[in-house]
Amino acid sequence: MKKVALITGATRGIGRSIALHLGQSGYQVVVNGTKPALINEVVEEIHHTGGEAIGYCANVADPVAVTSMVDDVIAKYGHTDVLIHNAGNLHDQHCLHMTDEAWTSVLDVHLNGAFYCIQRVLPHMQINGGDILLMTSTAGLAGSVGQMNYSAAKAGMLGIVWTLAAELKANRIRVNAISPAALTDMTRPVIEHIEEKYASRNEPFPDFWRVGEADDIARFVLALLAQPDADLTGEILGVNGSRVTKWHKPAPAFSEHSIEAFFTTWQHQKGSN
Repeated sequence: MKKVALITGATRGIGRSIALHLGQSGYQVVVNGTKPALINEVVEEIHHTGGEAIGYCANVADPVAVTSMVDDVIAKYGHTDVLIHNAGNLHDQHCLHMTDEAWTSVLDVHLNGAFYCIQRVLPHMQINGGDILLMTSTAGLAGSVGQMNYSAAKAGMLGIVWTLAAELKANRIRVNAISPAALTDMTRPVIEHIEEKYASRNEPFPDFWRVGEADDIARFVLALLAQPDADLTGEILGVNGSRVTKWHKPAPAFSEHSIEAFFTTWQHQKGSN
């Protein structure tokens, strides 16, 4: 029986590449997006390469739309094996100038969308197990100036991964997150701006901003899903080209038994840095 993979935000960039790779590898792919024409393009491309796919137009920030989408997928296939929550948006602004709409829009798509999709898919993974993959970011791991909404949403996904990995392990459902670094429609303007800034200063372009391609992420996802190890869960994995980084949960740096001792140790560590 072929595995069914539901991919949100699958019409461009990383989501599109993942959909194409899974479609070419024998998965029955559900291509989610909000623009029917783009959804149809991806579905047709998968069909052209001999794969199986259907499209579903739904805004993952809308719980009613997500419920309808999952119900229709189950009505067609009877099960789902893989959920990849890749849908995302950006409304960057420093906190002082960020609107309520910019805040809620980003959290609705990234974080609330993750919950809606996971919660609706879970009942159909309970028997056979499966994989849930969330797309996080270094913004969620380390913060990003001017992206408080995006950073908060992506950091929230870490809590989802660590919680659900433990909660669902007995059901053979693995939950992991990928922090991708790839040149996409979303990242290209940022990287090009940074390239121009360093070029104007006659400074070398930092290696940190030398990123891979969306297809690199897709190949990693395919390899990850192919791994049979049930213990490969609860991981936060950075992927940039052929480089893979394993991020660890935050751990205490030091522990003190009094307020005075804490600040003394803090100053000592600050000085040593």
